[in-house]
Amino acid sequence: MKVPKFLKPIVFVLKLPIMLIKYCNIGLFFTLYYFIDIVLRIITGLFKYLFIGFVVICRYLYRFIRYVGMGIASLLIVPINLIIKFIKNKKQKQQELLKKNEEAKERNKLIEEENKKRLKEVKKTEFEELIEQQKNKNMAEDLNNNVKVSEKKTFGQKLNALVEKFNKKVKDWWANTPFAKNKAKKNDINRQALLLDLTGDDAKKSNQKITFKYVAKSPEGNIIKGYFPAYSKVEVHSFLLSEGNEVYSIETNKWIQQLHPADVNSKSNKIKTKDLIFFITQLSTYIKAGIPLVESLKILSRQYKNANYQRIFRSLIYELSMGASLSDAMDKQGVAFPKLLINMVKVSEMTGELPEALDDMAEYYTEIDRTRKQMITALTYPAIIFVVAIAAIIFIMVWVVPRFVTIYSSMEGAELPGITQFVLNASKFLQEKWLWLILGISLFILIFVYMYKNIKSFRTFIQYVMMHLPIIGQVVIYNEVTMFTKTFASLLAHNVFITDSMEILNKISNNEIYKSLILDTITNLAKGEKISLAFNNHWAFPVPAYEMIVTGEKTGQLPEMMDKVAKYYQELHANSVTRIKTFVEPIMILFLTVIVGGIILSIVIPMFNLYNLVQSY
Repeated sequence: MKVPKFLKPIVFVLKLPIMLIKYCNIGLFFTLYYFIDIVLRIITGLFKYLFIGFVVICRYLYRFIRYVGMGIASLLIVPINLIIKFIKNKKQKQQELLKKNEEAKERNKLIEEENKKRLKEVKKTEFEELIEQQKNKNMAEDLNNNVKVSEKKTFGQKLNALVEKFNKKVKDWWANTPFAKNKAKKNDINRQALLLDLTGDDAKKSNQKITFKYVAKSPEGNIIKGYFPAYSKVEVHSFLLSEGNEVYSIETNKWIQQLHPADVNSKSNKIKTKDLIFFITQLSTYIKAGIPLVESLKILSRQYKNANYQRIFRSLIYELSMGASLSDAMDKQGVAFPKLLINMVKVSEMTGELPEALDDMAEYYTEIDRTRKQMITALTYPAIIFVVAIAAIIFIMVWVVPRFVTIYSSMEGAELPGITQFVLNASKFLQEKWLWLILGISLFILIFVYMYKNIKSFRTFIQYVMMHLPIIGQVVIYNEVTMFTKTFASLLAHNVFITDSMEILNKISNNEIYKSLILDTITNLAKGEKISLAFNNHWAFPVPAYEMIVTGEKTGQLPEMMDKVAKYYQELHANSVTRIKTFVEPIMILFLTVIVGGIILSIVIPMFNLYNLVQSY
C-alpha cells in the first residue's frame, strides 16, 4: 500500500525515533565490540611481551648462575687438589717411614748375628755393654719414627674422615629431600622406551638443523640428558640407539631453540687453539694405531668435559655415521674448526695421508700458539704499568688535587701558574663529567670495533698504519710473512694446487693488504704469469722473502723455500717481540714518572710561591 505524498512527512516523523533507536543500538554494539577487542589485544600483547621478557631474563639469569657456579667450582678445584696432593704426600711419607722401620729391624737382626759371632773373640762384659748401647740407640730411633708415623697417620685419617663424612651427609640430605624422592619416583614410573612413527611427523625433516632435548639410558645404566642438533626426531633416535643407549624421550619447542640454539657460527662453538692441538695430535695417533675414525672420535669425546666440545664431537660422529667425510663433517660445524685444517683434511683424504697431514697441522698450530703467547707475554708487563699509571693519575686528580683547591681559593689576588690552573680544571672536569667521559670512551671503542669489523676501507687503513709504525710495524709484517709462507709451504707439501692454495690463503688471512696481494697473485696465475710478480717491490713483503720465492720457482723447490722463509722470519718475529718488551718497559715507566711528577709539581709550585709571599712580609 502506497502512502500518499501529503502523509509522507508525518510517516517520516513517526519512524524517526524508531530509526534513531535502531542505528544507535547498532553503533553502540560495534563501539563496544571494537573497544573490547582493543582492550583484549592490549592485554594479550602486554602478557605476551612481558612473558617473553620474563623468559629472556630467566635465560640470562640461568646463564649467569651457571657461569658463576662454574667459576666457583673452578676456584674450589685448586684447594681440593692441593688437599688431595697433601694427603697423598702424607701417605707416601708414612710408607717411607714404615719401610725405614722395617729396614732398621732387619739391620738390628744382622747386628745381633754379627755380635754373636764376635762373642767368641770379645769379652762378655764389653760385648754386653756394646749390645745394650746399640739396642738403646736403635730403640730411640724407632720410637721417634713411630711417633712421627702415628702423628701423620692420625692427621691424614682425620682429614679423610672429615671429607668423606661431609660428602656422605650432603648426598644423604639431597637424596632424602621430598623433591629428589618425588622426582626419582616419577622418573622410575614414567620411563618407557620411546617409539617413533618412521613415516609420519617424527621422520619429517626440517630445512635446517634444530635442537632436540633427549633423555636416555647409557649402556652402563646411567640416565643421560642432553641436547642434540639434527633435522628430525628419527635422526636423533637412530644416533642414540647406535651408541647403545635406550631412548626415553625426544622433544623440541621454541624455548629449547632459544636457550640452546643450533647456531654453529657462534663464537662459543669455536675450539680453543690448545684443545685443537690436542685433538689433532690424538686423532692422528689413534688413526696410526689402526682405530676406526668414528671410534677414535668417541674416545676423544670422553676426554673432554666441555659441553660445547661434547656437542661438536657428537655432531661429527653423527655426520660420519650418515656417510659424510671427515672434512665435510668438520665443515658443517661452522667456526669450530679453522678453514685451513678443513682444507688440509680434505686434500689428505684424497691422497690417503690423513695422519701425516694432522701431524703437520698440529705442529703448525703449536707454532702459532707459541707466537701468540710470546706477544701476550711481551705486552703483559707494559699493559700492567699502563693500567697502574692511569689508576694513579685518576686517584691524584680526583682525591688529591681537590684538597688543594680550597687552599688556592683562599689566596686572593695570587695568580696560579698555567700548568696548575690546567691541572685544577682537569680535576674539576673529571669530578663533574666522569660519567660522560666513561660513556664517551665506551662509545668510541664500540664505534671503532664496529667499523673495524664491518668497513673494509677502515680496516685496511688501520692495518696500513699499524704496519708503518716504528718497531711495531716490523713485528706485524714479520708475523704476516711467517703465517703466509708457513701456510703456503704446508699446502704445497700436501700436493694442493697453487691456485687452490691461494684461494685458501685468501679465506684464512685477516690482513686486507695481504689479501690484495693474494688476489693479485690469483689474477697473475690466471694470466699464466709467475707467483712472484705480485710480490715484487711491494712494501709489505720483504725483499729476501721475494727472492726466495723467485728461487723456488726457478728450481722447482717452492715448498722447501717457503718453509725456510717461514723459519727465518719466525725467528726475526721472536727477536722483534723481545726488543719491543725491552723498549716498552722503560718507556712506560718514564711516562708514569713524567705524568705523575708533572701533576705533583704543578700542585707544589703555588705552595712555594705562597711561602715566598709570606717570607716577603
